[in-house]
Amino acid sequence: MAFSRGSFSFSYSLSFPLRLLCSAAVLLALPHCALADDAKPAKDVPVLSDTKTTPQKTDPQETYRQLSMFGEAFERVREKYVEPVSDEKLVEYAIKGMLSNLDPHSDYMTAKDFDDMKVQTKGEFGGLGIEVTMEDGVVKVISPIDDTPAFRAGIKAGDLITHINKKPIIGMTLADAVDQMRGKIGTNVEITVRRENVAEPLIMTLKRDVIKIQPVKSRVIDGSVAYIRINQFNRNTFDGLKDAIEKTQKEAGEKLGGYVIDLRNNPGGLLDQAIAVSDAFLNQGEIVSTRGREETDIKRDNALPGDLTGGLPIVVLINGGSASASEIVAGALQDHRRAVLMGTRSFGKGSVQTVIPIAGDGALRLTTARYFTPSGRSIQGKGIDPDIVVDQAKIEKLEEMGIHEEDLKGALSNPNKPQNGDSKSAPSFAPMDENAPESSPDDKSDSKNGGKDATKGSAGAAVAPLFGDVDKDYQLARAVDLLHGLSLMQKDK
Repeated sequence: MAFSRGSFSFSYSLSFPLRLLCSAAVLLALPHCALADDAKPAKDVPVLSDTKTTPQKTDPQETYRQLSMFGEAFERVREKYVEPVSDEKLVEYAIKGMLSNLDPHSDYMTAKDFDDMKVQTKGEFGGLGIEVTMEDGVVKVISPIDDTPAFRAGIKAGDLITHINKKPIIGMTLADAVDQMRGKIGTNVEITVRRENVAEPLIMTLKRDVIKIQPVKSRVIDGSVAYIRINQFNRNTFDGLKDAIEKTQKEAGEKLGGYVIDLRNNPGGLLDQAIAVSDAFLNQGEIVSTRGREETDIKRDNALPGDLTGGLPIVVLINGGSASASEIVAGALQDHRRAVLMGTRSFGKGSVQTVIPIAGDGALRLTTARYFTPSGRSIQGKGIDPDIVVDQAKIEKLEEMGIHEEDLKGALSNPNKPQNGDSKSAPSFAPMDENAPESSPDDKSDSKNGGKDATKGSAGAAVAPLFGDVDKDYQLARAVDLLHGLSLMQKDK
């Protein structure tokens, strides 16, 4: 930089940051490509209205001096480091270090990271259509997705995939295995499957097809409660929400009493999708405001008329894994008193990241704004407190040890009930030890696991709660109970 050594000169070093700054002006052409959370949680800080920022004037000579210092460090590392490192890697590490030291959510994405992020936000990719996990070193199928190559080939839940294109999976990470199953649409992949009660391995050749990530799942509980789980905010989220609302309305009909919107463990995603989802439940008012570096850099997004749920009661479930875009939705519905929030405190990410492509097919993920809920509050580092705190817990049904009127000897009969002989004799019970504990310590859930219920299976392994199963999901059970009450109150008005 201020010296000449090898191929490095001051003019070259200066042109590098200038090219970088020029590239930074080109924003990704995805919708507003702000990630209210790129797939991670982070953001907000102090209220901007209380702080005034004055632009810092920079001395060009000081900038040159700092760049010269960077160039010298670059040269020393390239010459003296114990192992040779390519210039490309050194520059990548330098950019990553610069961004990661700004805040936890700014980062440099390599070309591969950038491609993965586009798949995540686009919500579709070329693949087989199976939800998988890793178990004992092999890939275990959780479930095939309907109308996908895996579904049509007869892949079943519980199948173990041991080889991909004749290469053993043992030694791979789950991400590696998934990468190998994904690929160009129309190309083939061979998988070897082990199935319970089938002696020989099954060898299947599947053709990759367009697989859409389903960010929204729904079902009707108790014939009157629409349960809608949103697990991420990608391009398909709002459309998925509309479909879920229509589907549950059709299934429940006139019995529909309200909605449980499950945002637990939803890390966020696209900002525009969080705004659209919030708008689906609101008729008017501000949804969120984003405020940038300058005092005048404020953008407000407001709801349009039309509540897709027809004003029915809503309970929103959140926990420590609900971040960013999830918190925008929860904050908007809470501030407008449109929904009751239940669960545990959310993550507390109040910033927006913008994806900025740069030369070399990589991209910067840069924090460019803070967001505020309609009431003007920042949840950065604080999270959103639910209206009703409900920790995840284990549900255990106990047999009722009680005596009813009809159990008493000689009890009067109900005139509306047919006579079936004499009244039953009162049952006798063994005396109960009042000091005996109602449950053992092993029955208690771990309250320090980010809102998840960790119960022990027969092998002592932690088992996560099955979201959507009202018999096993304590928080959901409480939400359904509350919704039944809100529905009754609304009908009485």
